Amino acid sequence: MGTYTSKKKITVLVPCYNEERGIGSVIDGFTKVSKKNREFEIEVVVIDNNSKDRTSDIAMEHGATVIHEYKQGKGNAIRTGFYSVGASSDFVVMLDGDDTYRPEEMLRLVELINSGFSSVAIGSRLEGRISAGSMTRFNRFGNWVFSRLVHGIYRVNVTDVLTGYFAWTREAIERLRPHLVSEGFAIEMEMITKMARLGEEIYSVPISYNARAGESHLSPVYDGIRILRMLVRNLRWRPAEENPLRPTSLGRVRHA
Repeated sequence: MGTYTSKKKITVLVPCYNEERGIGSVIDGFTKVSKKNREFEIEVVVIDNNSKDRTSDIAMEHGATVIHEYKQGKGNAIRTGFYSVGASSDFVVMLDGDDTYRPEEMLRLVELINSGFSSVAIGSRLEGRISAGSMTRFNRFGNWVFSRLVHGIYRVNVTDVLTGYFAWTREAIERLRPHLVSEGFAIEMEMITKMARLGEEIYSVPISYNARAGESHLSPVYDGIRILRMLVRNLRWRPAEENPLRPTSLGRVRHA
C-alpha cells in the first residue's frame, strides 16, 4: 500500500505598480508551470502598490490573490508581501510583474534550495540570456559594478545584485523580514547585504531577461545613488543593531 506525500508549497510574490500590461502573462505562466509539475503546489500573491491602472483587477481575473500596500515604494510592497507568507509555505519566490522574467525558470531556482544546497537562490541576468532592448549598457555596467563590490566586500556568491528574481526557504524569509527598512528600489541591495550578514547560503542561477511590458519606474541615476548608499550603510550592520520592523500596513487581501 503506497504512502501519500503532500506537495511542497511555493508562494510566489509579485510586487506591482501599474503593471496591467504584464501581470496577466506573468500569472498565466505560473498556471502553466503548476499544471506541468507534480512536486509543488503554487500560490501566486500579487502585492498591488497603490496602482492607478487595472493591475489589481487583471491579477484577480487571472487567478491570483491580491494584497494592497498603499504606501508607495517597492520596498514597502515587498515587506508587506513577506509578512503575508504563512506557515504552510515551504519556499518563497519573488519576481517583478512586468513580464521580464520567465515563470518556468522558477523551478531552476527552487531546485537549489529544495536540495538543501542553499537557503537562497538568486536569478542572474548577467550570467544568463539578456534579450535585445531589455537592459541598457549603462544599467548593465552599473549592475556589474555593484555585483563586483558586493562579491568582494560581503563575500557572497552572487553575480546580479539588482535582479528581481529570488527564491528562499520560508525560514530564510522569517529571518530576513524583521530587518528590512528600505522603501524603494534599494530593497534588493538591502536584502542581499543583510542576508550575507545573517549567514544565509546564497548562490546565483543563470536566467533569461526580456524587454519589459509597460514603462519602467526606475531612475538609473537617482536610484543608483540610493543603492550605493545602502551597500555602504550595511558594511557594519549586524542583526542585533536594529529593532524588528513590521510592514507599513498588513495589507487588504482580495481573492480571485
